[in-house]
Amino acid sequence: MKFAVHTILALSVCATAALADEADWRTAWDGMLYGYAESKGLRADSVLNPGNRVAHLAQRSKVAELRLNFKAESETVRLTARPIVWTRETQNAFGTEHSNDAWFSQWQVRVRAAEGWNIAAGREVLHWGPAQFRSPSSPFYFDNGRSDPMRELAGMDAAKISWTPDMQNSASLARVARAGRGAPQPQPDTWRDSWLAKFDRRGDSWAMGLAAVKAPDLPAFYGAHGQIAPGDELMLYGEFGSSARPLALQSPADPVQGFAVQTPSNRRSTALLGANYTFEDGKSLAAEYLHDGHGYTSAQESAYFRRAAASPGVALGLAPRLLGRDTLHFVWQSNLMDDKGYWRLMATHGLTDGANELAAYGETVLTRKVIAYLLALLPLGNARQESSSLLKYSATLGLKIALP
Repeated sequence: MKFAVHTILALSVCATAALADEADWRTAWDGMLYGYAESKGLRADSVLNPGNRVAHLAQRSKVAELRLNFKAESETVRLTARPIVWTRETQNAFGTEHSNDAWFSQWQVRVRAAEGWNIAAGREVLHWGPAQFRSPSSPFYFDNGRSDPMRELAGMDAAKISWTPDMQNSASLARVARAGRGAPQPQPDTWRDSWLAKFDRRGDSWAMGLAAVKAPDLPAFYGAHGQIAPGDELMLYGEFGSSARPLALQSPADPVQGFAVQTPSNRRSTALLGANYTFEDGKSLAAEYLHDGHGYTSAQESAYFRRAAASPGVALGLAPRLLGRDTLHFVWQSNLMDDKGYWRLMATHGLTDGANELAAYGETVLTRKVIAYLLALLPLGNARQESSSLLKYSATLGLKIALP
């Protein structure tokens, strides 16, 4: 933590000196104002959250949220910030709650130290890889938010030095202090005071990257991602990660045995393979297969739900990031360049337990600055399948207004 603070102070001095020496200082800002309402149907027969007494999920929400972007830069210094401000009202059977909050989702001071060298400190989204459903190659953002177009990823507090000698290669070394303010995941202390080394190489029709992260109390994380485009229409890609989790809720297939918590977990591998095909009209279809070695087998997941009936708090609070080991995910979306609107259909099938989930996102341009959107989620299954264990449905309807 002291390392990051000292680096930020040093960069601030460099930035101040640059401000004094350079007259060509450029500034810009933009933002988006969101207003939306969300409704969730909770399962009355949920094993993990009976009567909503464990998770206390909101059944109805009304939110106003402002997301801003600020940038100031010269030839050698760049300052960026992304503040988030929101006010929220949530309701469920236990009552109504009002809350307000504000934080910086991202901010950074970056200095060009020499040709090809940059030094930066602040709060940055350290995310990479082409996958849609999950990102095995990232230790910080396994759930990358791409399945929820409304989600805001909060950055990690870090100091970083980067080397980019040419357009094909880049390497970086970062000291990660902690998960940033406003980050619901990863667990705040999982990667506190860790080191990240990242290398990337790219060609005309391909790209690849390697990453390694070492936290004080965990074995090292190793990740890799790559993609190749055999033609203009098709892209093939994959991601891989090898890691140990801070804790693992053990669910033996033998239902007579109870839950046990292992800290840390054994090292496991997670891999994703995917393909994306783009049609002549700009629409695209993606298919992905994910194997997560940290998840349960079919027998272990069945035993998990049987045990959960007796201790739902433990089962829900300490559950692995995905219950099942094997998942298929499909994405069918419209042309991203269409200036009239955009839609995205998603389907997820759990190969471990047979559960299915459908999701749809759509937005339409009302005026040059106003967009209406809808996000809907429909789990298909019973209370003892992962995707349908908590919800019957979820729907969000809102407006977003571009600023200025």
